[in-house]
Amino acid sequence: MDTLDNYRQIIERILMEYAQLPYAYGQLERQLIIDRNANHYVLLTLGWENKQRAHGCLVHIDIIDDKIWIQRDGTEDGIANELVNNGISKSQIVLGFQPSDVRKHTDFAVA
Repeated sequence: MDTLDNYRQIIERILMEYAQLPYAYGQLERQLIIDRNANHYVLLTLGWENKQRAHGCLVHIDIIDDKIWIQRDGTEDGIANELVNNGISKSQIVLGFQPSDVRKHTDFAVA
């Protein structure tokens, strides 16, 4: 299996697990959007909570130039940690939600 297909399978498996977790309150659901052709992965939260509309991005991941870019991570455990636990090297993960001058102080890729 080539690297790109491996990345896709790992990302999809992790995000599908998150998408299936039920919310404890409100009429909320998670919706997973996958564009394999463009290598975009988005996990949304949507529904109603306390008569307020909820609609937001929980996780956004892109695969760019053979690296996994985490553009948004609203999880408690951290998507980067999940990726590492599933065999992806920190050198292949970019914390895109961090400014580039901060990324160089992490164990993850700068770009």
